[in-house]
Amino acid sequence: MLRWSPSTERTRASGRDDDPGDRGSAALEFIVIGLLLLVPLVYVVVALGLIQNQALGAEAGARHAARAVAGASDPDDADRRAERVLASVADEYGIDPGRINLSVECAPSGAACPRAGATLLVRVRSTVPLPLVPPVFGLDRVAVVPVEATAAQRVSRFWEGG
Repeated sequence: MLRWSPSTERTRASGRDDDPGDRGSAALEFIVIGLLLLVPLVYVVVALGLIQNQALGAEAGARHAARAVAGASDPDDADRRAERVLASVADEYGIDPGRINLSVECAPSGAACPRAGATLLVRVRSTVPLPLVPPVFGLDRVAVVPVEATAAQRVSRFWEGG
């Protein structure tokens, strides 16, 4: 049994029917707009993940290098220890070793570093290349995010090195 509906009756009387081209377009618009918003969101999440990973690597490298240098027996041993720590951190965090820059300073300044009673300031700098940036027109060298970490470690006042 058919039920009578005023809206159906008016549509039939006016001779107007819903445009068949409009049916299903909401789903298509949702998919297109969803993809247009989802792709940049995924890119941002991946880029921030890479930056966070390298920031944690730089922080770990600075902290561990400061401890290794402070516990070294002489300046040559300190250099070897710092290089081993940086190689280990680069391997663990997936950082390109060519992008890592390590600097060691002593406070108060003015003498050899490391030395007894000094405070070591170890700074690790690196750059994070953004994903999917092509090496065209030097874009891969420009599209990088700098990451830096600093750690301080006190050298024992009984240190007997060099």
